[in-house]
Amino acid sequence: MADQPNLLILMADQLTAGALGTYGNRTVKAPHIDALGASGVVFDSFYCNSPLCAPSRFSFMSGRLPSKIGAYDNAAEFAASVPTFAHYLRGAGYQTILSGKMHFCGPDQLHGFEERLTTDIYPADFGWTPDWTRFAVRPSWYHTMDSVTQAGPCTRTNQIDFDDEVVFNARQKLFDMARGRDRRPFCMVVSMTHPHDPYVTPQAYWDRYADVDIDMPKVRLAAADLDPHSRRLRHVCGLDLQDVTDDQVRAARRAYYGSISYVDDQVGVLLKTLADARFADDTIVVVLADHGDMLGERGLWYKMSFFEPACRIPLIVHAPGRFAPRRVPTAASLVDLLPTLCELAGAAGPSYATPLCGGSLVPALGGAAGADQVIGEYLGEGAIAPVVMIRRGRHKFVHTRVDPDQLYDLVDDPLELRNLAAEPAHSASVRKFRTEVAERWDLATLEADVLSSQRRRHLVDASLRRGRYQPWDHQPMRDASRLYIRNDQDLGDLEAMARFPRLDG
Repeated sequence: MADQPNLLILMADQLTAGALGTYGNRTVKAPHIDALGASGVVFDSFYCNSPLCAPSRFSFMSGRLPSKIGAYDNAAEFAASVPTFAHYLRGAGYQTILSGKMHFCGPDQLHGFEERLTTDIYPADFGWTPDWTRFAVRPSWYHTMDSVTQAGPCTRTNQIDFDDEVVFNARQKLFDMARGRDRRPFCMVVSMTHPHDPYVTPQAYWDRYADVDIDMPKVRLAAADLDPHSRRLRHVCGLDLQDVTDDQVRAARRAYYGSISYVDDQVGVLLKTLADARFADDTIVVVLADHGDMLGERGLWYKMSFFEPACRIPLIVHAPGRFAPRRVPTAASLVDLLPTLCELAGAAGPSYATPLCGGSLVPALGGAAGADQVIGEYLGEGAIAPVVMIRRGRHKFVHTRVDPDQLYDLVDDPLELRNLAAEPAHSASVRKFRTEVAERWDLATLEADVLSSQRRRHLVDASLRRGRYQPWDHQPMRDASRLYIRNDQDLGDLEAMARFPRLDG
């Protein structure tokens, strides 16, 4: 068994843990992911640190909270000076490859990856910068309820085009590495955009659920009964602008499940490629997501919330030759991945270049007790001040200066229906959490920093759009003059090199 195993990280977008059979769902058909879970290590209480695409991914890459790196929202620049696990692994002798989405904003579109096989599905500029000072004005580029009211089957979408390209290029790269002379271990991230809304899926995947009773949201609450942040989310996503029927909710969830089945098929294809390329025995496979999806729970959709469907995500680590199958009950989060990957790769030194906000999960993979803690921040659309979260043990505490506190007991109340924060019996716990919040964050300074960042980015974006616009979006380099058969190469040598496995191997 190699001292430095290959790492294949399979990332889905907006995949809530509760939508997988591995986590108890009996409706969704995802046999490849379920098989990885059955023979791998499953983290039952795994979370994103910010329930929004870009800041969540930047925390995953850097091992640091959004506030520590200025990664506030979906148009915040991910600074090139922030070390990522790709930098650490590359320094330890790994090939580092990205195929698919990572929502990098700013001129650096690699962040330590030696090779990026595709462009991103989302723009890399500052055009999606929110404006907390104009909360009443809904951004034209953000979620709408069209994703729900127009849910159903399709033939093609933007997302299918993208993910088909992502998987094709990842497969090709795996075969290229198998045939190549570079014997370095690899870390490849394959990041798909499904099952992210819009809730549409190819007819074949829609039809997989033709005879299935699609489960409906467990929690139905009137808008007036929601907490203030949830009511703001209804506004920013336009949830109050369209009536939604039960049939539309059912269709949206069915299409979401169909998109998970699409992701699962791609996982199956990549696992077969791994085996065909003879990498399977020395590769650790990791399955995860950037954040979840409310899927109609509490009348909410998409993410941006610290309720379980939006922030609890899957983490499966499959390496049966190294770690026995088990389930990890203690809480962990995406900031724990950088030190985990570095330790698995032998890249963890006595100290990291920057203070990390997480810790290695390698002990938990081996059966040891975990830290059982998650720290979260939300600083994007739908907020008007920083929202912070502490998940420890059985409790989750959510705080922002503009709203009443929220405290939930996730053991007795997994659907988070009873806010304990105002109950006298829990006043001591609330005081303790509030003291910890004050120690962890200077919320007034953080709020000022977010507002300043928004102002700067709005100005820069408006300026750069005057005259000739120079995009930052990644342009994959592909030299077609070196592909296939060319007259500057010996045909016999070329064909022998392209054949896998080689006749002499």
